[in-house]
Amino acid sequence: MTTILVTGCTGTLGRLVAERLRADGHEVRVLSRHAQPYAVDLRKGGSGLDAAVEGVDTIVHCATAPGGGDEEAAAHLIAAARRADVRHLVYISIVGVDRVPLGYYRAKLAVEGLVEESGLGWTVLRATQFHDLPARLFGTVSKAPVMLLPARVKDQPVEVAEVANRLAELAVGAPAGRVPDMGGPEVRTLDSLARAYLSATGRRRLVVNVPLWGKAYRGFCSGGHLTPGLAVGKGTFEEYLGRRFGGGQEV
Repeated sequence: MTTILVTGCTGTLGRLVAERLRADGHEVRVLSRHAQPYAVDLRKGGSGLDAAVEGVDTIVHCATAPGGGDEEAAAHLIAAARRADVRHLVYISIVGVDRVPLGYYRAKLAVEGLVEESGLGWTVLRATQFHDLPARLFGTVSKAPVMLLPARVKDQPVEVAEVANRLAELAVGAPAGRVPDMGGPEVRTLDSLARAYLSATGRRRLVVNVPLWGKAYRGFCSGGHLTPGLAVGKGTFEEYLGRRFGGGQEV
């Protein structure tokens, strides 16, 4: 059994990765800004980070901050991993980071480059967005009587537990470089996903598709964030909604 450090364990993905690895008998260290004994802000680095990676065989890097700082965090983590002679760095990225010119996607792509050039053994998995992302979007826009959605955009949400399982498998294997993308089981229009959300939460709203503008929007319209040829996920959006909202009451 190996010692594995998982970053971002206050997030759903990191927590599930850690749980899966522990269930398989591995020693797991969890790193986040507030989780003792390895409470570290990766954007700042420091001696606490060196202590966290000391003696670690593999790092699974799930920590991310859509508001910024991912590149600085990755640079500090990689430097510490080099000092500790870590064998394998596994990074979770997003399908389309090289095709959709969104600021957050650019940062994820830049981190991929840092991982690839790190001198460490590395593995990068890109996944489509998790089910909770469209659910959070719909929860926000359904507060109004009319539910406005970006026109001509599709999505391919994937079950986060399935991505966690895949990352755990990759973590205990040899460094594999860029592995095949992982997409959800269905490419769906946003309005079809929205209607499923409304049904699950017992809401009634008029759904209106609104054309937007900009390079990022065009990238989403063209399906740059989708991977229909790698629809390997099994869990559907409706199954996710059923677990979360059960009896048609939003929680």
